[in-house]
Amino acid sequence: MGADLASIPDPGAVADALDGRIRALPFADPPVAEVRRLRQELSRDLRRAPGPDVLAVALALVDRQRWVAYELVHHHPAARAGLGEAEVVRLGRGLDGWVATDTFGRYVSGPAWGRRQIGDDLVRSWTRSEDRWWRRAALVSAAMLNLRAAGGTGDAERTLDICERLVADRDDMVVKALSWALRSLVVWNPGAVRGFLATHGPEVPARARRETIHKLETGLKSGRR
Repeated sequence: MGADLASIPDPGAVADALDGRIRALPFADPPVAEVRRLRQELSRDLRRAPGPDVLAVALALVDRQRWVAYELVHHHPAARAGLGEAEVVRLGRGLDGWVATDTFGRYVSGPAWGRRQIGDDLVRSWTRSEDRWWRRAALVSAAMLNLRAAGGTGDAERTLDICERLVADRDDMVVKALSWALRSLVVWNPGAVRGFLATHGPEVPARARRETIHKLETGLKSGRR
């Protein structure tokens, strides 16, 4: 775009322009680095734009370029600050794979939950969803409470609350996220994680138990193969 936009009269047009540039890349499956370069250009153009305007662009873009929309919000401080429950739910609507779900949790729902911009009850409601991706999103969001790079400072209470609600879930995508959430907390509160494993015993899926114990014992996710 090449313009420093202090306001965005037509967020849909901005979203259309970025989507068009991505689709015009000379690749059948554009490399992430190439797509991210275009997103970074737009983020520079929008650095002075109001947060609600940037959120409107992301909402107009999310059904076409999902992870790009999430990064656009994440890299705009005023847009991040403007996230509420309605915006988070709308940005998550249509999650259809682990990449989209993990990007959503990493850049949108997890940090927003950590900053108390969305409530515990909303994330808990995702654990009851019939959609595996919303259940995974709840656990990824919990992991972000403990990831320093996402602003996490350690939150055993909220992390283990979500883990407990999904400990009996045997969907592979959920089990992997359960392992991630538990391992993320080891850095901050290994005693709480050991207590969770002891309390829930064989209810904890074997994979999640194995990886979490290895993290507790070695600081690593798993041993070398």
